Amino acid sequence: MVILVILFNTLISLMLFYVVWRVWQLKQQLAYIADRLTAYESCTRTALNKAPENIYLSQQNIYNLRQKNQALQMQIQQVRQIIGLLLLARQIWQRYFIKLGLISGRRTVAK
Repeated sequence: MVILVILFNTLISLMLFYVVWRVWQLKQQLAYIADRLTAYESCTRTALNKAPENIYLSQQNIYNLRQKNQALQMQIQQVRQIIGLLLLARQIWQRYFIKLGLISGRRTVAK
């Protein structure tokens, strides 16, 4: 009878030892996960802490690019107007000289 009680207690002790070992493993895994989450949170906080300043700088850069683009668009429009005036002056010049007979009246056909 004593041997049966000793075997039973040993069996219970082994089962409890297994449970303790599994709980210890679980604790190690949870500690690892907690450390990783803490590291991720730190990196995220660092990135998001600078986000408003980065967004403001990006908006400022976009505004500056739009201002430069508007200035360039105005210059392009002025160049187009100058080219248009030069072409008009050329046409008037050619018509004037054709009327005077200084240039032959031959015309090129547009395709």
